Amino acid sequence: MAKKSIYVCQQCGYESTGWLGKCPNCQTWGSLVETFASTKFPSSKKSKRSASVASKPISLSKVPASKTKRTLTKITELDRVLGGGLVEGQMILIAGEPGIGKSTILLQLAEKLGNVLYVSGEESASQVAIRARRLGIIDKEIKFIEGTDIDSIIDSINDILADKTALKAVVIDSIQTMNTSDLSGMAGSVGQVRECTFRLLKVAKENNIPIFLVGHVTKEGTVAGPAVLAHIVDTVLWFEGDKTLTLRLLRAVKNRFGPTDEVGIFEMKDKGLLSLTNAQKIFLSQGKNPAGKVSGSVVSSIMQGTRPILVEIQSLVVPSKLVNPRRVAQGIDSRRLEMLLAVMTRRMGLPLYEQDVFANVAGGISAKDPSVDLAICLSVASAYFNKPLDKKTFALGEVGLLGEVREVVSQDKRVREASRLGFTNVVTNKRSSYLSQAIKSLLK
Repeated sequence: MAKKSIYVCQQCGYESTGWLGKCPNCQTWGSLVETFASTKFPSSKKSKRSASVASKPISLSKVPASKTKRTLTKITELDRVLGGGLVEGQMILIAGEPGIGKSTILLQLAEKLGNVLYVSGEESASQVAIRARRLGIIDKEIKFIEGTDIDSIIDSINDILADKTALKAVVIDSIQTMNTSDLSGMAGSVGQVRECTFRLLKVAKENNIPIFLVGHVTKEGTVAGPAVLAHIVDTVLWFEGDKTLTLRLLRAVKNRFGPTDEVGIFEMKDKGLLSLTNAQKIFLSQGKNPAGKVSGSVVSSIMQGTRPILVEIQSLVVPSKLVNPRRVAQGIDSRRLEMLLAVMTRRMGLPLYEQDVFANVAGGISAKDPSVDLAICLSVASAYFNKPLDKKTFALGEVGLLGEVREVVSQDKRVREASRLGFTNVVTNKRSSYLSQAIKSLLK
């Protein structure tokens, strides 16, 4: 079977021997992607018979259900996101903005696992060594390759395995810099990325080696080539966070071997990313101006995966000198803040239309779900009346347009976590059915 390179339209499947600006069939610009085509020869009866035997269906009930064997990475939050550790032959894509911590956590992973091959196509060996020494990583078992030719990299992996050296994992930093000479496209093109990933996937599955791929992001903040990479790999992990802050979140967008509702929480330090098993120490005030001494502060809860996290909602209300008062929200949806202020103005009679309102979630985390609505309203009312709430107050609930307080997802679980941390004054829909009742009982 001989191979040749052709161009296939990703929209309609049109094939061309050369690249064209747009597909002659569907007129879509840039949809022709370089790939391989096989020149098929007449198959024998024997090959037809073997193919039919291989595709013979079997009963699903007779397929043995074996438990997935996992290897712990010894990084607590990473193991949580992966679903309990690494699976043999697992292909994992880690994506995120530049400087968010992708290479840092992979270097830490290489130290924890040992016998890891680290392939760098973006940075030189000296640059990676400088980062490793800054992180305090001096591991002689970490093997390093500086290159972008995927075929020579695969040959190096096979040579290491031929020496009966057990590789725990392979890190490719990054997949967009890899290329193969079998295709004429530039590194980072859809054809190159797809072919390089397929070849690495074959190595991972045949040798039962987990492979980590670092992926670039586009200007819109999505993974470059999502339709290509996301469907090939087993797991897609996404790094989130503001580079000016220390908080980092690692989310599982796709995971064939575990849940996709888990989130890993890290704190960036000089020595790398540290797992935060007790995230409340970042999001709640510690000593200085805690809730209960200053007005405008209420503690609520958000869900990160299956884990409830307590956060502090802060508000500031000042008289406005503008025709249209300002509504500034940090970590909160600005449109939802405007809606809640309208409800308070209409249902409570508070003249917030002549006040500038600032709302913030302490710690740099985002609280987008409506479970913090009640806490936002209470913090705004506390700031407006300049009356601090009791430091043991915990508010949780969604506020509707009628001013009613609604129950939220996993409410009992969040309340139990708040009670465990010492919050005794719990305000939910079970205590106050309407927002007016909650404000009057706490502030008047």
